[in-house]
Amino acid sequence: MTAAVAQVRRAERLRLLVQPIAVLVLVGGVLAWAFGQDLDSIERQSINAPALASATRDHLVISFAVTALVLVVAVPLGVLLTRRWARRAAPVFLGIATIGQASPAIGILVLFFLVSGLDGLWAAVLPIAFYTLLPVLRNTVVGLQGVDPALVDAGRGIGMSSATVLRRIELPLAVPLILAGLRTALVHAVGVATLAVFVNGGGLGLLIDTGYKLARVTVLITGAVLAVGLALLVDWLGAVAEAHLGPKGLR
Repeated sequence: MTAAVAQVRRAERLRLLVQPIAVLVLVGGVLAWAFGQDLDSIERQSINAPALASATRDHLVISFAVTALVLVVAVPLGVLLTRRWARRAAPVFLGIATIGQASPAIGILVLFFLVSGLDGLWAAVLPIAFYTLLPVLRNTVVGLQGVDPALVDAGRGIGMSSATVLRRIELPLAVPLILAGLRTALVHAVGVATLAVFVNGGGLGLLIDTGYKLARVTVLITGAVLAVGLALLVDWLGAVAEAHLGPKGLR
């Protein structure tokens, strides 16, 4: 291991230690400040323990439902698009996913709401999943395409089937890139979930929207900081997963 690589790994370990502490300090400080204010009746409806817990729970449900849906769709699709018989279709699906991410998130949410007539949780989860599909799909395809063909040939040479080669050689080597894409998708999902309020999806966007529309700065700041804290926390969880779930030889 070179000195540069060792230094990078030490910095990453330090970040993994410091980031959750910084999130706790940030969120705890803002909550202490908010509850210490002389709140009026409107602010008290939003800044109380049950309301904050409910908004945070709804936000997490949206975010993790989006991530689970993206994972279930993007990884199998990415695997299929790297098979010899389907490679020509890869640019088409990657292009569709790119359109989803290139489009404004609020536009996708509202358009889905108008077309489907749905509101609530799934009216937020489905369009946000489309918006965050690209990182996982692209990284799955790139990760599998980057596997050394000599390793695949060696596996086939010792009698492994195509499915066994995929399970025991290709996917384990692609895991770091897939996890990196999943981490990006989860952070995007947490951020975009603040827009779920516009389709009655709930979440921390409700506090942000209420604070903005009613000119209640305390409510606005509290909702925004909680959303930022959640994004930083899930980014940390993704970094931990990348550090511990990849192949041992690549960590």
